[in-house]
Amino acid sequence: MTTVIKFPREKALDFYRHQIEIKKAAQLIQTGGLVAFPTETVYGLGADATNESAVKQIFQAKGRPSDNPLIVHLATIEQMDKWISDIPDLAKRLMKHFSPGPITYVMRHQGGFADSVTAGLDTVGIRIPDHPLALALLELADVPVAAPSANRSGRPSPTSASHVAEDLSGKIDLILDGGITTVGVESTVVDVTEGIPILLRPGGVTLEALKAVVGEVSVDTNQKEQPRSPGMKYRHYAPKGEMWLVDGDDMVKKIQYISQEKMAEGYQIGVLTTEENKDKYKSTKTVICGNRSQPDTVARQLYDALRKFDTLGVDLIYAETFPMTDIYLSVMNRLLKAAEGKYFIK
Repeated sequence: MTTVIKFPREKALDFYRHQIEIKKAAQLIQTGGLVAFPTETVYGLGADATNESAVKQIFQAKGRPSDNPLIVHLATIEQMDKWISDIPDLAKRLMKHFSPGPITYVMRHQGGFADSVTAGLDTVGIRIPDHPLALALLELADVPVAAPSANRSGRPSPTSASHVAEDLSGKIDLILDGGITTVGVESTVVDVTEGIPILLRPGGVTLEALKAVVGEVSVDTNQKEQPRSPGMKYRHYAPKGEMWLVDGDDMVKKIQYISQEKMAEGYQIGVLTTEENKDKYKSTKTVICGNRSQPDTVARQLYDALRKFDTLGVDLIYAETFPMTDIYLSVMNRLLKAAEGKYFIK
C-alpha cells in the first residue's frame, strides 16, 4: 500500500510546520524505502543513492532499463564536494546562475554511489532542485537521493501526485503531494567534464540561457549505446495512442485532412493543440496544451495533456509542433520521443 501525504497549498507554506511528515519520508529513504516527491520540474521517485538494493527497487517499480543512469539530488551545492572528484570551473559558473534550479550537471564522481545509479560510468548527473518540499526532504534525509521521474518507464512524466498514483500506487512506500509542478519538463542535463559544455537533454534551463552565461554550448544529438544521461536512448513520455507530429505553415489544415481520412477508416482521433487553435478542429478529441504565445504554459501542461489522451481512448494522436527555440526546444524533444520521431508528411 502506498501512503499519500498531502500538503496544503497556502500562499506562504511553512514546511517546518510539517517536520513530522517530512521526517517520516526522510526516514523511509534512510532505511531503503521509495518516496515520490515534487520538484520544480516533475515528481521524482527517490531512494538512497548509496544503497544498491534501494536503487534497484526504483528500476523495478518503474520497469526502467538498468543501463539508464539516474540523477542524484542534493540539498545544497556545498554537499557536492563530498561526491564529485573536482568540480570544474565551468560547472561553478553555471551553478552560480542556475542552482538551485532545473539543471543537472554531469561530472566525474569520486565513488560511493550505488553502481545502478551511474550505470558503471565514472560520471554522475547531479542537481539541487528548487522546491521547498524537495529541499526539506533532502536536508532531513542527509543522503544523496537518486530520483528519476516517478512514473512507469516510457509513460508521460508526472507533474502531480495523482499522476504518480496512476502509475506507481502499491509499488512504492510514500507520495508527498506538493501540488502541481511549476516547470513541467525535466531538468536540463549538461556534461561539464570538458572545456565546452555539452547539452545532453534540453529542459527547464534553455539553451539560450546557457549560452548567455558560458558562450559556446555543444549539443549532443546522438543516441549513445551507454547513455550518460536519462532520456537519451529509450522511448519516453508516450501516451497509449500512436502519436504523429505535424508541422508547416498549413499545420492545422494538415491535421484536419488526415484526421478526417482516418476517422472514415474507423479510428478514434486525438489532437494536441493550444488555446489559439482549439476551435479549428472538428469531430476530433482535442486536448489543449497551454497557450502558444506563452511557451511556459505549454511546457507546464504538456505531460498532463499527453496523459489525458489515455482517458479519451484514442487510437491516433496528431500533435501540433513548435519552433525549436527556448523552452519549446524541450517541448519538442519530449514530443519527438513520444512520437518515436514520426512526422506526418503529405
